[in-house]
Amino acid sequence: MKTRITEMVGIKYPIVLSGMSWISVPKMVAAVSNAGGLGILATGPLNAAQTREAIREIRKLTDKPFGANASLMFPGAAENAKVLLQEKVPVINFALGKGDWIVKEAHKYGGKVFATVVNLKHAKRAQDFGTDAVIATGQEAAAHGEDVTSLVLIPHLAENLKIPVIAAGGFADGRGIAAALALGAEGVAMGTRLMTTRESPLHENYKRMTQEKDVYDTLFSKRFDGILCRVMKTDAAKKAVKTGLNWPAAFFNSQAIAKQMGIPYFKLFIGVLLSGYKNARQLAYMANAFKAIRVATEDGDSKTGVLPVGQSQGLIHDVPTIAELFERIMKEAKAAQAKVNAALE
Repeated sequence: MKTRITEMVGIKYPIVLSGMSWISVPKMVAAVSNAGGLGILATGPLNAAQTREAIREIRKLTDKPFGANASLMFPGAAENAKVLLQEKVPVINFALGKGDWIVKEAHKYGGKVFATVVNLKHAKRAQDFGTDAVIATGQEAAAHGEDVTSLVLIPHLAENLKIPVIAAGGFADGRGIAAALALGAEGVAMGTRLMTTRESPLHENYKRMTQEKDVYDTLFSKRFDGILCRVMKTDAAKKAVKTGLNWPAAFFNSQAIAKQMGIPYFKLFIGVLLSGYKNARQLAYMANAFKAIRVATEDGDSKTGVLPVGQSQGLIHDVPTIAELFERIMKEAKAAQAKVNAALE
């Protein structure tokens, strides 16, 4: 299968691994890339030294193209992005911030940059400063979509942009890829489907729960991590959304983040205070969300853990290898194409 994305980054299939914290780790990234897609390393939970080590581990596991992300709102993200540039990562995916400086530096060594966007305004801004492609996140997606669904967002961006659009949100099989291509996308990003594979480090409890849940079993709210976020509907998730921001918990959880990032807590605390109330409130939400997501993904804790998932969880019924999944998806996409072609004759 050839699209502008497969040609741009040199991959076999137009499938991108979403950069999911504690899931899109080096072995997972390499497995996706080795199977013909584009693995994306999640750097959110990593400090600069850990990011560098992870990139080097990926290069030991695959000689295929891969990428890494930087969610610029997070503490330490700019430092991680600088490491990605120093290590000349082939594809850098930035989100939640302005990545013009990343584009400028990546292009110096021939790297490509993808911006994750949720609307045309942000997509056009990214295109204007030279971003190579956008990942368009529809409302169906895990975590941070907005109000517009993939069915509308993808063609809206495709008809208004010159750069390729990668569709994210609601894609779990070959029918989805065929639909995304028909809507004007050049590929898809998958998170929920790929985290429920054999190579995924997601705890077995949540792999099982993902298969048991339906398309209706998610929550979409600003009250989990401060911005619109879709998570698996569980008692813990319902409690988190009902409670909203827990400031005392954020105080302790932010200390754990500072330790993880190798940042003195006093420096982090003062920096957050000086950034203004709105930003401090957002980072407090993120501190609590980080812990809830980590204990879900790593420990399988369904009593206090919360897992970001997309509505496509209801389309997932097994735990294949990534290679098996990609082969199946391609067969499904061709079958869907044939069915549409027959209907249009």
